Amino acid sequence: MDRNIRTVDDVLNLLDGLFTREADRWTADGASWWDSFYADRTKSVPFFVAKPDENLVAYVERGLITPGRALDLGCGPGRNALHLATLGFEVDAVDLSPAALAWAGDRAREAGADIRFHCGDAFALAATELTGPYDLIYDSGCFHHLPPHRRISYLALLDRSLAPGGHLALTCFAAGETGMGSELPDASFYDRTDGLRGGLAYTPESLRAIFSDLTELELRRMSDEPPESPYFGEPFLWTALFRGAGERCGPATGTGSGRSPVS
Repeated sequence: MDRNIRTVDDVLNLLDGLFTREADRWTADGASWWDSFYADRTKSVPFFVAKPDENLVAYVERGLITPGRALDLGCGPGRNALHLATLGFEVDAVDLSPAALAWAGDRAREAGADIRFHCGDAFALAATELTGPYDLIYDSGCFHHLPPHRRISYLALLDRSLAPGGHLALTCFAAGETGMGSELPDASFYDRTDGLRGGLAYTPESLRAIFSDLTELELRRMSDEPPESPYFGEPFLWTALFRGAGERCGPATGTGSGRSPVS
């Protein structure tokens, strides 16, 4: 008989065990599934392109974020980490998948970019390798693959790692028409056998509630970028920029990109 639940971490680890499919394992257990996903670099996957997110480019162009220390969560093949490094950011990039990091490393070497890559669970690494504080935490598609209970770990990582006045920027599945991801309520994922169903969709209201300790600077649909664009953009995603409390901060508004906030 096991009666060994004493801490919040014990509860989180117990709930992790309900998500048995490798595709839904945000911990190192899921690395093999993601390795197979990244094995064929020629696959027609939208975010395999060697282009930065259009919103990330716009934030820098508008002066909403400026170079400093950056952490790229779930960096995949490294397209956004590489862009940040070329702009003068000091970049740490983390991913579960060794195959994704190998690809990202190849891209960084080809570009002559200095990026520190870390393989593993970002929540565990936050206490050791991902030492922070970071002026920018960038997340392009990691957040919506977390089971609901791991939002606790995500917010704890922000509390530990985000510098005063630093920024969280993320893209995630959008609920509603032309969106993507599951719109089931959180509780439903704990009494089903089909896991996260490819990822969780969010509404603007849910994102604002989850990140209510931060100041919202912009929340809108990602721009639909054409194939010839130098930027990545898919309108089934939200883009969001939040600022933490503290001294270091950029302007709260900006329109130089011509892209208006939409909620």
